[in-house]
Amino acid sequence: MSIEPPTTDPPRTAGEPGTSAQGAAPAAPSPLRALRPLVLRLHFYAGVFVAPSLFVAAVTGLLYAGSFQAEKIVYAHELAIPVGDDKLPISQQVAAARKAHPEGTISAVRPSPQPNATTRVLLSGVKGIAADHTLAVFVDPYTGKVRGALEQYGSTGALPLRIWIDELHRDLHLGDTGRLYSEFAASWLWVITGGGLMLWFGRRRARRKVRGTTGRRRSLTLHGTVGVWAAAGLFFLSATGLTWSTYAGANIGDLREALGQSTPSVVTATVSSGHEGHGSMAGMDMNGMDTGSHSGARSDMGLDAALKTARAEGLSDPVEIVPPADSSSAYVVRQIQRSWPEKQDAIAVDPATGKVTDVLRFSDYPVLAKLTRWGIDAHTGILFGLANQIALAGLALALILLSLWGYRMWWQRGRGSAFGRPLPCGAWRQVPVYVLVPCVAVVAVVGCYVRLLGIPLAGFLAVDIVLGWVTRRRTGHAHP
Repeated sequence: MSIEPPTTDPPRTAGEPGTSAQGAAPAAPSPLRALRPLVLRLHFYAGVFVAPSLFVAAVTGLLYAGSFQAEKIVYAHELAIPVGDDKLPISQQVAAARKAHPEGTISAVRPSPQPNATTRVLLSGVKGIAADHTLAVFVDPYTGKVRGALEQYGSTGALPLRIWIDELHRDLHLGDTGRLYSEFAASWLWVITGGGLMLWFGRRRARRKVRGTTGRRRSLTLHGTVGVWAAAGLFFLSATGLTWSTYAGANIGDLREALGQSTPSVVTATVSSGHEGHGSMAGMDMNGMDTGSHSGARSDMGLDAALKTARAEGLSDPVEIVPPADSSSAYVVRQIQRSWPEKQDAIAVDPATGKVTDVLRFSDYPVLAKLTRWGIDAHTGILFGLANQIALAGLALALILLSLWGYRMWWQRGRGSAFGRPLPCGAWRQVPVYVLVPCVAVVAVVGCYVRLLGIPLAGFLAVDIVLGWVTRRRTGHAHP
């Protein structure tokens, strides 16, 4: 993705800034004008080398934007059911799921959120399912019939189709190593976009409309116009993409923690955990219900009572019920709606007494925790539902076109040769010291936090310096 405006400006006339009628030396250029050659060179080479990663991220992101609607079609049998009269108790729905799938352990239950939606019973530790994934068993809440079972990932409830596309977008199915490509793309997207804006709005020539222009100028106009319109969205995708990247994401997390802005979680420890007889879970069956078959075993209020308590606390659908992890833990009931308005409240319920031991409201989240939550949900197409997904698809398509136009301009710059002509090196030497030093300081700080920006940028500058030195040597030998 390389916006490459013309590198030369029209001749100045007498009376323009920087000239005089007597032919005096031109005044020193403004800081922004002095930076322009450096920004142009950085934008050009960053676009050439980063565009492949951006192109892949855009194509896979376009696929992901459409995966939500595709998922509803592909898994319609598991997700949708005819509306019945009365829903069965959650415990009976879970019992039906466990009868069909006794493997693993129950990690959570998601009661049917709409009249025509199934209940999901999530099982962890199932053979053949990744450790960070679960097996979702879909149960008809009216009849207790199991409609099927599918692998699920994440709090958004992604199913196999969306999981596959999500992993393709995130790491190309290469694991942690593959995540470097997406972080590399996100690290440079804001730099390329910002440089493109600076070059576009800094052009001194009159801008012509697309109609009537041909060749490289037409490509430049299309590239620049689309880039300007998409710039805000591209900045957003870059910033939110970095929040859960490997290196930059860890630094952002550390910074939020240092500022006291980490995402809070509900406290699951129970007051009654120290009572006599609470050290054993032998009296609990796989549904989280008290069987009463073992004297002294911990009593349990059950999933239905936990859900009823959550309703009394104002937790509306959709919710997820997490059974106690051990003898000293509480039920956790949390809202899982990530669309606007978000529902992220959570409570902890003592399974022995039925009392609420902790309440966490989304309204009490720190500011940065809320912004992170909203940003990630918007980036993944959830926050505003279908409108959000259409916007993401539009941004992905814009990024694809920008990348293609950038390479086309490079080719056109070389007048049809296999590779376009490079821009002259050594542009950094044209920047005044009073502008260059602060820029270097800012870049150094940002590069430390965003490694996949800082390390390639340092390499770029090193190569630029070496190439400039070699060019000067050759020029000096050719023209003694």
